[in-house]
Amino acid sequence: MSAPQWLIVPAAGRGTRMRAECPKQYLLLDDATVLACTLARLHDAFPEATLLLCLDAEDQWFHESMVPFARWQRLDGGDERADSVRAGIDWLADHAHVNDWVLVHDVARPCVTVADLHQLMDAIRHDPVGGLLAAPVTDTLKRQDSDQRVEATVPRQGLWRALTPQGFRYGVLRDAFMTALEARFLMTDEASGVEQLGHAPLLVTGRSDNLKITHPEDLALAGKILSAQRASVHLSLSDKESGHEPV
Repeated sequence: MSAPQWLIVPAAGRGTRMRAECPKQYLLLDDATVLACTLARLHDAFPEATLLLCLDAEDQWFHESMVPFARWQRLDGGDERADSVRAGIDWLADHAHVNDWVLVHDVARPCVTVADLHQLMDAIRHDPVGGLLAAPVTDTLKRQDSDQRVEATVPRQGLWRALTPQGFRYGVLRDAFMTALEARFLMTDEASGVEQLGHAPLLVTGRSDNLKITHPEDLALAGKILSAQRASVHLSLSDKESGHEPV
């Protein structure tokens, strides 16, 4: 199993759609914040990586105890997700080599599994560019007209939902951000910027329960997903200890 040298976690958002008293990364999942849960998953997979945590400069909720990494750096994030990631890319200019692996993961995705994190790195480790976790679209898709009525049904064959982490060589990611800035192109994710360079990032199938907490109801759902994942792990460990294979 290969591992990334660097992890960038943009966490400067204010989460206004959650209608909460604090940013969504500081809402609680059981007894831990969303941020702490997300960082714990990343640390479980890649404990030797260096974390670049991009926070609001005026963040009053963060505490260092939320970070499990031995090597990490706090950076000032920006108003948009891409601004925060760019802060990480800029910091790496004096620290990273062009072929170093950089993983970017949304702080609001605490349900990513260690298995998926390892699978992503195993899939891209020999790739000259990189790739991202993604899930094939399973819902029927509709395109709306100007009156918000159905204009057409969109074939879902070949369509994927982009997830995170997204992992790329530092040099590729740096060039993607430089090109996007010059062209005033809004990068909705790292892959979109890499695509603008003419590259085709690798799609690595990830679990559909890699939920991004965006709306109030997502927090409760994330809690249930984490509970189910923990129960599944405990069941697998019990089966191994008893000598039985999991069903």
